[in-house]
Amino acid sequence: MRKKNFKGRCEKRVIAKCSEVCRTYDAIQYAYADVLQVSNEVKEIKCNVPLDGRDISEYTSDFVCVKSDNDLMVRECVFRKFLMKPLTVKLLDASREYWLRHGVTDWGLVIDEEA
Repeated sequence: MRKKNFKGRCEKRVIAKCSEVCRTYDAIQYAYADVLQVSNEVKEIKCNVPLDGRDISEYTSDFVCVKSDNDLMVRECVFRKFLMKPLTVKLLDASREYWLRHGVTDWGLVIDEEA
């Protein structure tokens, strides 16, 4: 999850399964976009999808994907070192609850590998 108007480094690229320019803000997002692109399970990718809600309207989910069976899949990218930070935990819980309220049961995290 990121703030909507994140001011950090951004890489823009065209991905066939994404109708807009895919903007990635860190190595995890960049690598996972490649994984989604080659996955036969995923037919459409949306990057940095805004969340609507009182506490989380300033934030976006990293990837919202349409699977081949037309179900939605949501993935949030997080560095392992931030997993236990209180704000990270709060935002991830808010994202999970938001997507559950919208009928999405395939919600998960993408975490960098252990060093």
